[in-house]
Amino acid sequence: MKHVDTAQVQKKMNARLLTNTLAKILFLLSTLFGLIVLVILLYRVISDGLNWINFDFLTGKLSTQPERAGIMGAILGTFWLMVVVGPVTMFLGVGTAIYLELYAKKGRLQSFIQTNIANLAGVPSIVYGILGMTIFVRALDFGNIVLAGGLTMSLLVLPIVVVASQEAIRAVPQHLSEASYGMGATKWQTIKKILLPAALPGILTGAILSLSRAIGETAPLVVIGIPALLIPFPGNIMDKFTVLPMQIYYWTLDSALTAEYANLAAATIVVLLIVLFVLNATAIIIRNKFQKKY
Repeated sequence: MKHVDTAQVQKKMNARLLTNTLAKILFLLSTLFGLIVLVILLYRVISDGLNWINFDFLTGKLSTQPERAGIMGAILGTFWLMVVVGPVTMFLGVGTAIYLELYAKKGRLQSFIQTNIANLAGVPSIVYGILGMTIFVRALDFGNIVLAGGLTMSLLVLPIVVVASQEAIRAVPQHLSEASYGMGATKWQTIKKILLPAALPGILTGAILSLSRAIGETAPLVVIGIPALLIPFPGNIMDKFTVLPMQIYYWTLDSALTAEYANLAAATIVVLLIVLFVLNATAIIIRNKFQKKY
């Protein structure tokens, strides 16, 4: 029987424990670093912008005078942008996911489409801005209106909705659809009555989180030429518009002229963060509600 060197084994064990402790400390410091930076950022933004948030700021028009500037135009522009992005991404994204998961034959074509959708989710957002400018602004001659911006942002977040919807459909237990087929239901009846309701929490969560990303994106809108000028409030999807991230971007540039523009940008960031927090909270509530129901 081979002799076991107890001291050598103990030495190796101590080395492993030391490595494990060092790894824990390293990961903890990494987490704390990110949290500290986030807290500092939030503190600076809230302290600089909170005093500027009032009724006049939320309901007023853009102005060349910082003390009279408001963001109602940007809020309405963001709303109308989501009116376009929401239905387009839900219809195309969920439809694509249903086709790929339940109708498309497993093979090279399906694998090719699936791989490219996953790759599109990682494409830089400015590339979608160039695509939107080429197709919607120039080829279709929409100009820099809400419809062009909404369709461009839909291209940006569509892969996210497709992937999230596919994962939600895959998570539905297979015995539910088999039971439906056993009762004589057609494939579409099974999808409509069984699969989609059961997958709805995951689909809605992915859709709302994708809308959160669309609300916070600036680069595609800069490329297609969305202005941040003294324009009238947008009233429909055919009007020119601006959005909250665009206004933050331009006020940040103007902050080199006077510090008041930096305060306006900080106040707009606070409003945008509140909108994003509300959307994320809504996603969590919807997910929990439908998970209990189904």
